[in-house]
Amino acid sequence: MQPHRPAERETTLAKSIQASPFSSQAASNAPFVEQYQNVRRFTEHLCEPLVTEDYVIQSMPDVSPTKWHLAHVSWFFETFLLFPAVPDYRSLHPQYAYLFNSYYNTLGERHCRPKRGLISRPTVEETYAYRRYVDERVVELLERLDERQLAEFAPIITLGLHHEQQHQELIVTDIKHVLSCNPLYPIYRAREPVSAASIPPMQWVSFPEGIYWIGHEGDGFAFDNEGPRHRQFVQSFQLASRLVTNGEYLEFMEDGGYENPLLWLSEGWNTVRAEEWKAPLYWEKRDGRWWMMTLSGLREVDKAEPVCHVSYFEADAYARWANVRLPTEAEWEVAAQHVPVEGNFVESGMYHPAPPNASTSSGSLAQMESSCATSTSCAAAPALPPFHICGPPTATSFLPTPNGNSWASDSQRRCDIHQHRQSRLELYDFEPQRNTFRDEVLQGLQDARKELPSKYFYDDAGSRLFEQICALDEYYPTRTELSIMRERMAEMVALLGPNCLLIEYGSGSSTKIRMLLDALQDPAGYVPIDIAKEQLLRSVAALTPAYPALEVLPVCADYTSDFALPSPTKLVSRRIAYFPGSTIGNFDREPAKRFLQQIAKVCMGGGLLIGVDLKKDCNILHRAYNDSQGVTARFNLHLLERINWELDANFQLDQFGHYAFYNPGQSRIEMHLVSLTDQVVRIGKVEIAFKLGETIWTESSYKYTIEEFARLARAAGFTVERVWTDAQQLFSVQYLSVT
Repeated sequence: MQPHRPAERETTLAKSIQASPFSSQAASNAPFVEQYQNVRRFTEHLCEPLVTEDYVIQSMPDVSPTKWHLAHVSWFFETFLLFPAVPDYRSLHPQYAYLFNSYYNTLGERHCRPKRGLISRPTVEETYAYRRYVDERVVELLERLDERQLAEFAPIITLGLHHEQQHQELIVTDIKHVLSCNPLYPIYRAREPVSAASIPPMQWVSFPEGIYWIGHEGDGFAFDNEGPRHRQFVQSFQLASRLVTNGEYLEFMEDGGYENPLLWLSEGWNTVRAEEWKAPLYWEKRDGRWWMMTLSGLREVDKAEPVCHVSYFEADAYARWANVRLPTEAEWEVAAQHVPVEGNFVESGMYHPAPPNASTSSGSLAQMESSCATSTSCAAAPALPPFHICGPPTATSFLPTPNGNSWASDSQRRCDIHQHRQSRLELYDFEPQRNTFRDEVLQGLQDARKELPSKYFYDDAGSRLFEQICALDEYYPTRTELSIMRERMAEMVALLGPNCLLIEYGSGSSTKIRMLLDALQDPAGYVPIDIAKEQLLRSVAALTPAYPALEVLPVCADYTSDFALPSPTKLVSRRIAYFPGSTIGNFDREPAKRFLQQIAKVCMGGGLLIGVDLKKDCNILHRAYNDSQGVTARFNLHLLERINWELDANFQLDQFGHYAFYNPGQSRIEMHLVSLTDQVVRIGKVEIAFKLGETIWTESSYKYTIEEFARLARAAGFTVERVWTDAQQLFSVQYLSVT
């Protein structure tokens, strides 16, 4: 009988594992012994191509030496099976528990992960001796367990076998990185490349919206993060019929994908710049052609193969470039439920992605269960690529960046009301002087982290653009707040009471105030405060004919500054501040508290009716600040246009791009303007340099839970009396009384 050739033996070993799937419900000891021995033998089979020196290298902190993997999986069986089941069991070495524990904190101290490659002892030979020592005692234990004991230890045996198979994958991925660091490009296993006669065209497979069951089902093994099985509503979506190929990814690269910051999440773009990414991991360019390191050595990139070794950031950037998005985890599960489990598994011995099968039937999904790991857009740690893509684009973002804009009180400039009365509308003009605007712009742009106060969005043109934003389908806050007010107006009016003076901060077009004025009993007056003089005059001119008995006292001011409010001629029962929309979210936490304290001083004995945007699905937030018509982008860029007009600057608007994303670590939307090239901008006689990809932070919009905002209100001297929300809890209107 001829011995197996390596590939045949590999297939035989792998199939023996597949033929006896792990089960904690096995009726006898023999299946467990067979499963255990098959898995352990396959681990050692994966190490056969290695020489002693290969076992000990740790090429980066996230890579563990092969020797460590071999010992760690043995330590697992020793710790969780042998010690509990065999009272007199003794480890081969008392310090192995310290060396080979990974992250099990409850089991004692452990050696630090980045230094695993510094451990020369135990030797490779001693490590294999440790494995044999553990194997002999585990097999001996399995053979003598009675039925009750077998039932007791079956779950941990099954878990241990799956755990070892995870490390089999890690052995292969880690040794690939180790060998890639060698300029000789060593071959792990020689394999002939698999060529594709033709690549099937990418098609879109549709899935209807509905409530789907997802998660592990049945008595078979599953890791804890695969359950419990639960129902989830999934919107209708389409999934690409196959994985993205190297050729398709090359098109992204050749179109400047790695040079365009607008395609990248913030942390991803920072990484691209810091690490100087130009291509996927293991790719290198030689004589104008791309090559990649494989476990079969250095090979020219095959355009038909699925692209692999790209990070989550790269997958997300490619999807944005292709005008699609990554699927969510739930969408992937829904799509994969009825796809047969077939493809390029370990039995093939390839250890490399295979091109798509041209025979795949039209309209069906391929490469779902093998070839590569698939990236999804879940807000967890980045998944291993390659990736399926999904359309249309509703990408999410979930990355940590620094604090947002501060709204500082302008306490240096007090104004006397009686010096500023103008015209028959009795306008009280505290509009910030041009020098103040200029000083804040220059200060913000000359800081290490460039930023501009978002209050300067709202000149006349900016205010008009914001009115357009409020009317967009994607922008939920305005219509949701109005709906809440319509439904709960009677309750709100009862809390505000008769003869109150309404003070609106950031009155804008004064649309929402009309709902209150229509319902209130004999209000003593209305004080709209806004920074945009032209809009304020327009809105007051439209409002006064509709309410001829109402005394309107408009104030043009930066409402975060220190100024005295005008008083109406009527007797005032209490002062009620009105701060609608989600503008409180534009303040960082501490400035928000200071601003609320400022209102509390103005409204002693009264209260505050305020809109508060709530935390929600980040896809909803993303769409609200990245509308399909580009109105928000124009609004953002208009700030540069205003600086050009008023401060004699020369910003080229086509050299900057709008960039908005949700930062879950800070619970805020961040809005930036990204420089699309290295450039120098002049503001008057001052020059400001921008690097490619550098941003100007223009706005933050914090989102709260009801409990979080209540804590903020208490810290500022308010008590939350009532909270009204919509059915989906997207937004809230709250009434606070001054404590």
